[in-house]
Amino acid sequence: MKGLKRAFDLVAAVLLLLVTSPVLLLCMLAVRASSPGPVIFSQTRVGRDGALFRCHKLRTMYQGTPSLPSHEAPADAVTAVGRTLRKFKLDELPQFWNVLRGEMSLVGPRPCLPTQTELIERRRRLGVLAARPGITGMAQIRGIDMSNPRLLAETDAAYLSTASFWLDLRILFGTLYRNGGD
Repeated sequence: MKGLKRAFDLVAAVLLLLVTSPVLLLCMLAVRASSPGPVIFSQTRVGRDGALFRCHKLRTMYQGTPSLPSHEAPADAVTAVGRTLRKFKLDELPQFWNVLRGEMSLVGPRPCLPTQTELIERRRRLGVLAARPGITGMAQIRGIDMSNPRLLAETDAAYLSTASFWLDLRILFGTLYRNGGD
């Protein structure tokens, strides 16, 4: 499964980068035009085996906003363009680079901040940290966010215990369907 998953991640990330590059370019221009600051936002996240890495996203908040989990950030910190990018998950497009670098997978537990110690410890106890984090995952299609560390870690562990290529495909399509239906 691991070899197939990594090969799929690489092929899909290259294809998705190529296909989405016009959209990514338009999003980058919109971010640049809407507020001062860098277009790409890079943040330290917890990856496989607890290793730290820089996760890349399109910037959706005003420059200078404290580095907090999304559910804890003030609502007025998100730019107008950022709200749209988040609604359609377009802010996640730069994470295809993280997939190519081997830091992330297309599907897996979402990477958290190093300050989310309760979630990290629950994931460690359940063996979730052994997996490469994903751009999307089972928790996302079930509407579970990082505000409930216990439920999130348990959902991540349940995904890992049943992970398969076909489940990953269902999660990827579920992510597209869920985002289109918001």
